[in-house]
Order: sequence, then C-alpha cells, then structure tokens
Amino acid sequence: MTTRALSQALFWRIALTTLLAGWLALWGAGQALAQGFPNRPVRLIVTYPAGGSSDLMARIMGQKLSEVWGQPVIIESKPGAAGSIGMEFAARQPADGYTFVVGNLGPAGVNPLLTKLPYSMERDFIAVALTAVGPNILVVPTASPHKSLADLLAAARAKPNTVNFGTSGPGSMSHLAGEMIMRQAGVKMTGVPYKGGGQAVNDLLAGQIDMMVSDALPVSQHIRTGRLRALAITSAKRSAMNPDIPTFAEAGLDGLVANNWWGVFLPAGTPKAVVDNYSEVLGKIMVNPDLKERFAGLGVEATMSTPAEFRQFLAAEQAKYAKLIADNNIKAE
Repeated sequence: MTTRALSQALFWRIALTTLLAGWLALWGAGQALAQGFPNRPVRLIVTYPAGGSSDLMARIMGQKLSEVWGQPVIIESKPGAAGSIGMEFAARQPADGYTFVVGNLGPAGVNPLLTKLPYSMERDFIAVALTAVGPNILVVPTASPHKSLADLLAAARAKPNTVNFGTSGPGSMSHLAGEMIMRQAGVKMTGVPYKGGGQAVNDLLAGQIDMMVSDALPVSQHIRTGRLRALAITSAKRSAMNPDIPTFAEAGLDGLVANNWWGVFLPAGTPKAVVDNYSEVLGKIMVNPDLKERFAGLGVEATMSTPAEFRQFLAAEQAKYAKLIADNNIKAE
C-alpha cells in the first residue's frame, strides 16, 4: 500500500472513530438524562384559555403524570391565534423533556394548512401520543326560533349570511364544522371568531350569535339546564355521553363527521430515551379508570397510541382537511 493510501485509510479511520465517539457521547447523555428524568418540575403548555376543554384535560393529565413522576407538572396557558401561539412557544423550548404541549386539531393539524406559521409540525415537534377524541355539538340558544337543523338551514337559505356562528378562530374545529355545514348544505352563513370557545359560548347564551358547533364541555351543562338547544352532533353515531342528540346524518345532513382530538407533543431533538419515558408513562395514565371517567365528564374519550400510530393519524387528518380546505377554498381570516 502506498504512503498516500495509508494516509487516506488513517484519515477515514480517525473520522469514523470520531463520529462513533460523538454518537456514543450523545447516546450516553440521552440515557443519563432519561435515567434521571424528571428531577425537577415539568411544564405542560396549553394552547387555549384556562377553563376550556384543553386546559381541564391538561390538569387531569398533569395530576396523573405528577403522581407517577414524583415531580410537579405546572400548567401554563398560552392562548391565541387558534392555538398557534402556544404551539410556537412550545416549539422554541429546550428539547430536554421538561416542557411539552397538548396540541389539538386546530394548531397541530389545520392551521399549518391555512397559513404560513412560525413553526412546522414535522420540523419542530415529536408526536408522542394521541390522548383524547371527542365529537362536537351544534347548539342554539333556547330562545332561538330554530327547533331543528332543518329549521336553521332553511333560515340560512332564505336570507344568506344573516345567520352567524361563533368559532374559536380560523382553523378551529368550530370554524371548519361551520364551513362543512355551509358547503354541504349549500348555504351561506357568517363566522364570528373568538379567542376561545368559552367566549363564544358566553355570547351565544347572551343571544349575540345564532349558533355554534362546540366541543361538548362548554355547552353540556347549558343543554342540561335548558339554556341551549342541541340540534346535532358531529360523531358518526350517537354519543354514549349524549345519546339524545341526533347525528348530522339523522338530522338531515349526511356524511358530516368531524371529531376534535388532542395529543402530546415534545420539541424536536428531545432524546429518544425521554420520548420513550413519556410514551411509557402516558400508556399507564391514559387507561387509568379515574382519568377515563373524568375525561368522559368533559365529553371526550381518553385514548392512547404509540408515536408511530400518532404520526399515521396526523397524516390522515391533514390529508382529510387539506382536501376540505382546497375543495371549498377555505382561507384564514
């Protein structure tokens, strides 16, 4: 072998040794971090205002996680822009496992399809687990003249854009469901965006808006007390939690199925050992009978998935809503 060949062989041997040593160092650091994780409080970012479904679910999850980890889980609300502000904040946090976010359909699935955002779900996050799924309910004030979905659609056809509906902002489930109703029924209504579903429900109760497609929590108690009237639910079949509410198909609008969902995301770059810790612990708490019962009280079903299953679910949801947005020319306001 020539001197030049020997030099090249030595160079590549040193380079490979250096790369291997670097990889082993990173792997070792990740393992050490996981073995000691968590040894201080963990932050859970919520992308909607305090008191809403996302916040209450996060608090239940945080309590159960704290019991397993032996460390406090601190809930931090970062509402605004249909959840995008909280997702951006979470994406910029250190990738050490001490900050995670509960994202849902709006900021994690639909908002990136509607507008250019300062974060990318693929680049900036690790999808850890799908943790909850829940249908939405179309409600009107009890004083509304609309006794059924057919009544509501008839009014919208008679006077286009005079019927309005509250939303949690562009890209939220309440927004998309309103768009679905308009496109499928061939009517025109006016969306009224709010920073959160709770604010929209307050205005609905006050008669400031005509209707809303809301997740179950903010409206269920008002349905029970007679302040709101439920016209239809977005699940494929009647919900066990709301068995008296007809599906959209039963109410006369076939094919309208639109469930909300929530899942856990970590900043990209979080060591695999820490991601595995989250996956293992979530796998335990999400089947906890107390957690499942409390989630059911919020009108949602507690679920659990592997990271791979969650990624597949996200891809299917994004494809579904990308087609809806393109076909119906839905745009962010």
